[in-house]
Amino acid sequence: MMPQSVKKASPRRGDPAQEEARRELLQSLAHTRTLINQAYGGFNNASDSDLIESYVFEINSLQARYNYLLRRVKELEGAT
Repeated sequence: MMPQSVKKASPRRGDPAQEEARRELLQSLAHTRTLINQAYGGFNNASDSDLIESYVFEINSLQARYNYLLRRVKELEGAT
């Protein structure tokens, strides 16, 4: 399952620290999406069973990180 894109809400005038935290979370989400795509690329080109297994673990790990970051963004946006 591929990660969904995060809808960028229009910036609200709020706590600058909260806006900075949101910006950093969105950057982390974008970076994690890039890493997931790279891991899928490696998985698709791998032929060794150990390497395939390592990509499966890497993809699962990155998707868990992505889900966490997405949840944090939603929590932060709900708090504003």
